[in-house]
Amino acid sequence: QVHFVESGGGLVQPGGSLRLSCAASGSIFRFYAMGWSRQAPGKQRELVATITSGGSTNYADSVKGRFTISRDNAKNTGYLQMNSLQPEDTAIYYCHVDYDPLGTGTRILGWGQGTQVTVSS
Repeated sequence: QVHFVESGGGLVQPGGSLRLSCAASGSIFRFYAMGWSRQAPGKQRELVATITSGGSTNYADSVKGRFTISRDNAKNTGYLQMNSLQPEDTAIYYCHVDYDPLGTGTRILGWGQGTQVTVSS
């Protein structure tokens, strides 16, 4: 089973930047898409950004122009570059990956454990 581990969260001042990483612990036969979601206390989980195997990206309106999703196939790692962070970006950020682990056609949506991002002065 492939595990996904996020890193890069932390405390940052408003206007600052962070880069989150999502590393896969094992090999993936076929990658379909990856995304980042976040959940703030007392709020529903929100889809922040996605990237497909073809490189197409989509962003929530709240982060457009500030966040950039990307992936490095060679490293089996995805990223979320977050700039101009604001207090309302404070949340636990989760990566999720849609993939076929063995090439059997079975697709799995794997989730990471989450990483805390806190934006505060």
